[in-house]
Amino acid sequence: MLIRKIRKSVSWKMISQLNHLFISPIYEKGSNSHSPQNFSSLNIRCFRSSHNPKVSVPESTTQTPISLVVNKISRVTRTDAQAALFDYLHCTRGFNYVDAEHISKNSPHFLQSLLSKVDNDQDITRALTRFFRYHPINEFEPFLESLGLSQSELTSMLPRNLMFLSDDSVLLDNYHVLCDYGIPRVKMGKIYKEASEIFGYDYGVLDMKLRAYEKLGLSRSTVIKLVTCSPTLLLGEMNSELIKVLEKLKILGFENDWIGGYLSNRHSYNWGRMLHTLHFLNEVGYSDEKMASLFKMNPAFLFEGSGKRIYVLVGQLLKLGLKMNDIYSLFCQNPNILSLKCAKNLWQALYFLLEIGLETEIIANIVSIHIQLLGSHSLKGPKTVLRGFKGDKCRLCETIKEDPLNLFRLASKSKVSLEQMTSQNPGKLFEKTTFLLRLGYLENSDEMAKALKQFRGRGDQLQERFDCLVNAGLDCNVVINMIKQAPTALNQSKNVLEKKIDLLKTYLGYPVESIASFPSYLCYDVDRVHLRFSMYAWLKQKGAAKPTLSVSTLLACSDARFVKYFVDIHPEGPAMWENLKSSLQSS
Repeated sequence: MLIRKIRKSVSWKMISQLNHLFISPIYEKGSNSHSPQNFSSLNIRCFRSSHNPKVSVPESTTQTPISLVVNKISRVTRTDAQAALFDYLHCTRGFNYVDAEHISKNSPHFLQSLLSKVDNDQDITRALTRFFRYHPINEFEPFLESLGLSQSELTSMLPRNLMFLSDDSVLLDNYHVLCDYGIPRVKMGKIYKEASEIFGYDYGVLDMKLRAYEKLGLSRSTVIKLVTCSPTLLLGEMNSELIKVLEKLKILGFENDWIGGYLSNRHSYNWGRMLHTLHFLNEVGYSDEKMASLFKMNPAFLFEGSGKRIYVLVGQLLKLGLKMNDIYSLFCQNPNILSLKCAKNLWQALYFLLEIGLETEIIANIVSIHIQLLGSHSLKGPKTVLRGFKGDKCRLCETIKEDPLNLFRLASKSKVSLEQMTSQNPGKLFEKTTFLLRLGYLENSDEMAKALKQFRGRGDQLQERFDCLVNAGLDCNVVINMIKQAPTALNQSKNVLEKKIDLLKTYLGYPVESIASFPSYLCYDVDRVHLRFSMYAWLKQKGAAKPTLSVSTLLACSDARFVKYFVDIHPEGPAMWENLKSSLQSS
């Protein structure tokens, strides 16, 4: 397109030079020659004058391009190589079908090494078959790679003076024990790396060790997760620390297989540290009930780092100058500070204060007094706050020293006012949060934040009201759905809820399940409910109303509409309506 725009007067020499630019060769990266401009970056400057336009063209290069070598195996080549390796292992070396197939399909680096030793222009299958005939391979290389070991790990783990897997029958026996038990082959690399002694056990020993953990009450799937995460569990005697952890969790109300849902193959677990964490929580005053609640809310607290979080937190507080007794006291008074969200907020706050250069003594004092606020509210970054002080850290430090609450006024991300922050009782907030978590609200979610504002009362009071509805005959899940639709239903006392349920049964004769579709019924004023139900009951006696109108029909309409359809429809209705209102006011 560009050439067509150039006038015919441009010489053919110039055109040939332009063509040379468009089809110029691509030079290999690292070449000493200058790479010519590609088409997209070509910059041609045209100057219009009374004379013929001229085009300035860079000088062409005469260097010959260097061909690029692409070191990539095509899918067809890889498939043929896998087939050749499988045929060698299965037919020539006598591997069983499953072993040969797994090794051939899960050792890509070994295959690439093989292909580099044969002519790729030939038939790959035939070339590799001929290669295997005259060059026996070290079978441990593809075998260990197929277990999930990387090339760097594999090199140091190859056995000396052995080439054939059949020469180590004990290793193969234990390998098959793990396979038969259900442990994925590709995850055995971690076991081989961390506890290679397992593959040297005498016949029957490994199977006995695996079964021993099942006798603790663990399912096979949980044992598989435990072994792949912590291979050392199969070394020596049974791990007494794991047994004690399971026993403690059972006391807390957790089934043995509960841990299986939170183990990750990407992590290793220190059962000793986990056990110490459980003991530490007991020592700082956590009851079994509180500990169980903590782990139900935040299983990661126990499993991520095997409880390391608490030790790191304690270590940081000790560095600030706090005494261990003071730390114990802080944890006892603020048990929710160990939750994931609170711990994260506390770390951010400590980082903020250290970053601006506040003295450790002052930081320790702020933590001691305001640890609940630090854990409950996320702070902005130091750079963001320092903009208001033109980067003057000293002035910001002085502002915080004058009144530590200035930290929250200046840096809190929360839209809640400081007065609201400080007026909240930490214990009550924790109890209420725990109650809402039981209802299915997600911790630290917008839905949870909204619910905390809507629900009034302590956690135990909310639970009492919830139980009142369940005891009245409603299913637990039904009550949860009702509360989520009409949260203010639980803002009333147990007595008021019981009275409204009684009115429903006494005046209308409806079962308690009838409010499941209209949970807002529980939010209406008792007098309104009493008055309208009484009027409707009178109308039914007179035969002037349908016998089974819904609760929402009676309560949701305005006063004027109710009078029109439920009072004025009967000649004696207005008089009866006034009598009911008078008797209600006098009672």
